[in-house]
Amino acid sequence: MALKKSELYSSLWSSCDELRGGMDASQYKDYVLSLLFIKYVSDKYSGVPYAPIKIPAGADFKAMVALKGTTDIGDQINKKIIAPLAAANDQLSQADFPDFNDAAKLGDGKEKVEKLTNLIAIFEDPALDFSKNRAEGDDILGDAYEYLMRHFATESGKSKGQFYTPAEVSRIMAQIIGIRQAQTSPDTTVYDPTCGSGSLLLKVGDEAKTKVSLYGQEKDSATSGLARMNMILHDNPTAQIVQGNTIADPKFKDGETVKQFDFVVANPPFSDKRWSTGIDPLHDPHTRFTGFGIPPAKQGDYAYLLHIVRSLKSTGSGACILPHGVLFRGNAEADIRKALVRKGYIKGIIGLPANLFYGTGIPACIVVVDKKDAQARKGIFMIDASQGFMKDGPKNRLRSQDIHKIVDAFTKALDIPGYSRTVPFSEIEKNDFNLNLPRYIDSQKAEDRQDIEGHLRGGIPQSDIDALQSYWDVCPSLKTVLFAECRPGYVNLTVDKAAIKPAIFEHPEFSAFMDSMAGHFDAWRAKNTAALKALKTGIHPKDVIAELSEGLLAHYTGKPLIDKYDVYQHLMDYWAEVMQDDCYTIALDGWKAETNRIIEKDKKGKEKDKGWTCDLIPKPLIVARFFADEQAEIDRLNAELEMASAALAELEEEHGGDEGAFAELDKVNKAAVNARLKDIKGDKDAADEAKVLKQWVKFSDAEAELKKQIKKAEADLDAAAYARFRGQRVSRV
Repeated sequence: MALKKSELYSSLWSSCDELRGGMDASQYKDYVLSLLFIKYVSDKYSGVPYAPIKIPAGADFKAMVALKGTTDIGDQINKKIIAPLAAANDQLSQADFPDFNDAAKLGDGKEKVEKLTNLIAIFEDPALDFSKNRAEGDDILGDAYEYLMRHFATESGKSKGQFYTPAEVSRIMAQIIGIRQAQTSPDTTVYDPTCGSGSLLLKVGDEAKTKVSLYGQEKDSATSGLARMNMILHDNPTAQIVQGNTIADPKFKDGETVKQFDFVVANPPFSDKRWSTGIDPLHDPHTRFTGFGIPPAKQGDYAYLLHIVRSLKSTGSGACILPHGVLFRGNAEADIRKALVRKGYIKGIIGLPANLFYGTGIPACIVVVDKKDAQARKGIFMIDASQGFMKDGPKNRLRSQDIHKIVDAFTKALDIPGYSRTVPFSEIEKNDFNLNLPRYIDSQKAEDRQDIEGHLRGGIPQSDIDALQSYWDVCPSLKTVLFAECRPGYVNLTVDKAAIKPAIFEHPEFSAFMDSMAGHFDAWRAKNTAALKALKTGIHPKDVIAELSEGLLAHYTGKPLIDKYDVYQHLMDYWAEVMQDDCYTIALDGWKAETNRIIEKDKKGKEKDKGWTCDLIPKPLIVARFFADEQAEIDRLNAELEMASAALAELEEEHGGDEGAFAELDKVNKAAVNARLKDIKGDKDAADEAKVLKQWVKFSDAEAELKKQIKKAEADLDAAAYARFRGQRVSRV
């Protein structure tokens, strides 16, 4: 059976529990991700001739399993697994992997043995057989790596989460630099001078029509190792990832000058105060600051941006994530900004919501650089997307609809009031080359205007009614049904406040609109149903959802009162929660719906059959379609059970004190209550106690009977749903 993405993610994340406590997330991520890497390359390339990754005999995951429980397991992993693997592959180094014998992080003696043994055991799960559970061309493993990276970044906290660029931001950058529209080949070069774990670089590579050459440099040695593994997990084993300080010692050079690339992207450290360490900015051998100026000693943002400019070919384009301060700070940065604008290098600026990034909570922007036709450029395209996001724990996060709207606006240069526009250089020059987005785009929602006369004399201002013109365009006569003029400029409601909703919903124009929208959706569904039913083994799920979602957006474009991006988000949410797992199942097994029995063990180890389940055709779907009445009856019985249990608990609470009816009982259960009733039978002084105890027995019997009925009803429904699943006709339960 295919491995669900959701199950893969939860399995891998549970492995982190084995290491929590001894180290923080910024450290234990290295162990989990390294083990994921070794498991994957072992499954994928072990014994495969001419594989891009060579797996030496005795240096694969099976050899690691054989080390479980050995007293020197950590040392043996270092020597027998990692060292030979790194030696056999030029793109790997032993320094890329953490020390599996580090007592400070893993503990010593028995503690270390148990931690590593348990960690290896998690990856032994048969479901984690990556040689079989990967749809070719669709990156289930890479997505799992991405998932872990994001969670590690969240747990690492403010100071240690900078190795990861949120995937949503990476997707935007990858789509706006034009690589998807370009004619690419393996000779096309993509570069990230501060590549971190490589997620941003990979997103750009994924956007290209063909394989391209990836280059990355990362200052931190452990993170550069993660990036190299990430490249291999994403089927880019030839990517060149080097370790070093990009500003002080750029590794990619043509002779003595920095190498130039077709595309460059970066998420450098914000406002790096040590950017100039190791160089003399006045005499930069790579002439990165010539013609622009030297960035401030304590603000390195423009140092990285100018490195990108210098690293681009004359027809190249790129994008860089920077703090908003680069748009308006003065002095040396103002001079650099002015020079960049005048050369026409800045194609666009996209303002992002605050609190997106793991290293900082401040708002950031994407500066898009494009050298091609720079001299002919007449302005800068600006987007203020700061209001479009969702809360995700302690951070904000871009939704699918936010990403799509940004990319649509940028690639089509759409003028959207309060959101995006092309700002001519003449307007920028009038603002002294200050690029702060609020100067050019007012994205703030208008505050509610307080109408004093309306407050004092009553009535609804006509201006408030006119502001709803888009609704009156759809339902022109509805306005006269709801409102009547009370004096010039003001109206009153003609219906009671409680009747507003029914009046709208029952109005024939609104009903017609709702019917038309239902029909519009039915048309889209009918159009796509045949294609979905025709899905076969080997499909690429990401291609499926891309085609489906783009078609949905186009289908709802221009429809009144409907935000096409909101509709798109519903589909993308459903994809994330349910549909992608189904598509991956079909990609591997086709329309092969297998059932599994749900077996649970109680505290004594006794197994209980809890019914059946099926990934592709869930039992709740069959129940909802064919056995709604039976499920409703079970729901009714459960509601009665809840009431009976509550009554029982209330009775015990009310009479549970030292002088209550249950005071003489060690335990309140049926045997004890019946025994007590037997003891006080005929005792007139205990009449009140007996009355309470008999009431308890009545409630207890009712509760037991309801449980019995529910158990039988659920078993009958389970059997009937299973019979229906097998294609058998069944009588009503």
